[in-house]
Amino acid sequence: MSLKTVSIQREITPLSQGDCLLVFDRQKSKFDFPVHFHPEYELNFIQHAPQAERIVGDHKSLIGEIELVLVGPNVYHGWNNGQCRSKQIHEITIQFHRDMIHENLLARNMMKSIKDMLGNASRGILFSETTTMQIADQLQQLSQKNGLEAFIELISVLHVLSISENQKLLCSGAMNTTDFANSDRIRKVCEYIEQNYQEKIKIKDLAISLNMTETTLSRLMKQRTGRSFVDFVNDYRIGFASRWLTETNQTIAEIAFRCGFYNISNFNRIFRKSKGCTPGMYRENFSGIKRVS
Repeated sequence: MSLKTVSIQREITPLSQGDCLLVFDRQKSKFDFPVHFHPEYELNFIQHAPQAERIVGDHKSLIGEIELVLVGPNVYHGWNNGQCRSKQIHEITIQFHRDMIHENLLARNMMKSIKDMLGNASRGILFSETTTMQIADQLQQLSQKNGLEAFIELISVLHVLSISENQKLLCSGAMNTTDFANSDRIRKVCEYIEQNYQEKIKIKDLAISLNMTETTLSRLMKQRTGRSFVDFVNDYRIGFASRWLTETNQTIAEIAFRCGFYNISNFNRIFRKSKGCTPGMYRENFSGIKRVS
């Protein structure tokens, strides 16, 4: 499969630097998120979606009744409906920062299996059906926990997976993924947006702080993210808006303002463009659990 034939997006996950992990546990009737990549690790459990199509890097395949896949930072991945006719899909998605476990801890002998597994995740890892069925209840428990309990449960899950048998690497060894985070300037852009997304952000001010011209910064963003600067900032804001729509009882206007949108009509328009529905519909239709720890 050629990646050129697939529309790939850079996902803005609603994980701030102060968070450790994000858990989605939801029931859905179809797969509607495009192939994407992000700097975080992702562990994805899918049940009741036989014959759906999985894409991980240069690998594409139809899936069975149940599966569990770990993908590393910036590995292209996504699931689509394929030949699946099920309307009762169960999905648990866990995303966590690449530095959630400090490298000094990973260097310890007891962490070797987890360290090796995280390294192999750059090729995407499909765990056996036996392992997936054994870990399913623990993943369900993780989705119910918060804070330190969620973190400890995740480490336990990673340990069980790291010593499991019959792991399958999905991508070819020659897979070359774009490392979004390997640019100091891109990191500084992300830090600036994270610190200022609730305010009005002007590319001129950011370009000055980076000692760049606006044109150069715009070109850099397009090359490294596939998005314009404005679209990238809006994606970041919409990520938090979707998080707060499902986690809080704040009004849509309050959430819009909190995310840096000072015009509710503009917020509604951008949200619909990103999610395919209005903020109100997104909140009403969300079925499941979303927890950030």
